[in-house]
Amino acid sequence: MKNYLEFEKEIKALEQEIDNLKSPFGSEGISEVDTQKIKNTQEEINEKLKETYANLNSWQRTQVARHEDRPKANFYIKKIFSQFTLLSGDRYFGDDKSVIAGFGLINDKSVLVIGQEKGEDLNSRIERNFGMMRPEGYRKCIRLMKLADRFQIPVISFIDTPGAYPGLGAEQRGQASAIANSIECCMALTVPNISIIIGEGGSGGAIALASSNKVIMLENSIYSVISPEGCASILWRDPSKSLQAAEAMKLTARDLLKLGVIDEIIPEPLGGAHRDPEVIASDIKHSIMKNLKNFETFSKGEIYDHRKAKFLQIGRDQGFSKSSTLQGGGLTYNQPNLQKLLSHLDKNKIIYGGISLLVATSLIVLLF
Repeated sequence: MKNYLEFEKEIKALEQEIDNLKSPFGSEGISEVDTQKIKNTQEEINEKLKETYANLNSWQRTQVARHEDRPKANFYIKKIFSQFTLLSGDRYFGDDKSVIAGFGLINDKSVLVIGQEKGEDLNSRIERNFGMMRPEGYRKCIRLMKLADRFQIPVISFIDTPGAYPGLGAEQRGQASAIANSIECCMALTVPNISIIIGEGGSGGAIALASSNKVIMLENSIYSVISPEGCASILWRDPSKSLQAAEAMKLTARDLLKLGVIDEIIPEPLGGAHRDPEVIASDIKHSIMKNLKNFETFSKGEIYDHRKAKFLQIGRDQGFSKSSTLQGGGLTYNQPNLQKLLSHLDKNKIIYGGISLLVATSLIVLLF
């Protein structure tokens, strides 16, 4: 059974209508199938999907990113990689089912594959902890990333998590340090690492595996420091203001590409990735191969420097740069040109006010 979002009510009604049209058993018994009406209804569905998905707001994209039928990491791993060998355990505490990790082949090229997995049904979601990783999950990934680096094998990560698990046991086992160590490990790799955000990229739980040479997002995925509901609860003490929060947070792929936080957007099939999983899996594979090829001529040091420079550059064009005057060469805020102009006018408003009055008076005298 298909699952529909709140803003897809009209699409749901049309698809139910087309299902009825395809059935030869109507309320009056067996009847002839009206192929022309089916064709017209399908065209109407396609137009409605195009119109709806072309005008999604940030909160609606968040809902699509969380869609129950959206393909998960396990699906992509099976479709994209061959001879995948699952590896388990962190060698300290145990295994974490919320992350799948192992080595496989993509077009006969060895890669380490890491995927945050939410699960497909209630039982698997409970087993996978809804994609919220525990410390042992991050330590498992660190262990395997170091192994991949030793053998010069690229790392591919599929990101899909609402955030790291905040439970008492996770905190007792060092959740914060596990996330920090995972970020450090990603940044220190001398092999290319590519991260694809396929659904939710939530907070440190995502960045722990997305500190990569290339960060790619599916068109309707999201990437943020907190959920819109969490943001609304903190800022307005009202979770119902999720739309305002989502818009302010700039969590969509388009917003993040403009800000330079991500490197590429993979377009989704009409109506979202869940409507044609095979196509989106093929497109992801093509993007991975393209980006791996771009790093073939890079040395170890160049790969490391590329990643470092990429993250140091984030935000500098928008507002921060290295200061030569601050002790230790810290960052200083760069005001946009318009803001500089407005600030200058505000500081000298008496002078410019007088000049404006003089110019206005002169114009009046000349005209009259």
